[in-house]
Amino acid sequence: MNTILLSINVDHVATLRNARGGQFPDPVAAAHLCLEAGAEGITIHLREDRRHIRDRDVERMKAEVPTKLNLEMAATEEMVAIATRLRPEACCLVPEKRQELTTEGGLDILRAGPDLAEAVKRLNGAGIRTSIFIEADPAQIEAAARIGANCVELHTGTYADAAPADRPAHLARLARGAAAVEAAGLLCHAGHGLDYDCIGGIAALPQVSEVSIGHFLISQSVFEGLPSAVRRMRSLIDQARGGI
Repeated sequence: MNTILLSINVDHVATLRNARGGQFPDPVAAAHLCLEAGAEGITIHLREDRRHIRDRDVERMKAEVPTKLNLEMAATEEMVAIATRLRPEACCLVPEKRQELTTEGGLDILRAGPDLAEAVKRLNGAGIRTSIFIEADPAQIEAAARIGANCVELHTGTYADAAPADRPAHLARLARGAAAVEAAGLLCHAGHGLDYDCIGGIAALPQVSEVSIGHFLISQSVFEGLPSAVRRMRSLIDQARGGI
């Protein structure tokens, strides 16, 4: 198997900063620490309500962090305009509800209407690799390919939240989804809710080329430090991938 890339979502460093105001902790500084500890990319979600990452954070990440920046965002006119102006290497289109605490599931491409396809077209036209966050459903995967996405990110939250005894069934569904993604000619990423205990099953899927992990690692860093948490996650991913 090829290696699997680790992208760290630093949104909740910004959440902690915003709780007090001011400049600390700085999500850009956190991004540098993640890369030094073995991550290959940084993910940030610019939400409509700017509850954590703010516009200036996106600008600084693009200018100051020498790595692949993955911008998670809703497929709205405002966000597409920001992305096409700043041109991160990648964008991941996600569903977004103002009242949700976190993204609650995959985007339903089949019900999204023409605006989603238009957003994908505009992002692709700006040279941005466009991904869509979806469930491991063959119909959704086929729809992602049909509207021109380069990649899909499979929602792993149900698997991660399940009791250990129930995880094999959820993992089997994700494995079938990953195979369908590859068959559709798309890159396969995965993310949401992943932690030390459940990362192995996802990292072992040969079609998955990148995982995005955020809340758990930022939370765990309170106890062991961010570089240590990232190194440990990187090691677990490599072990599951066959020691690469």
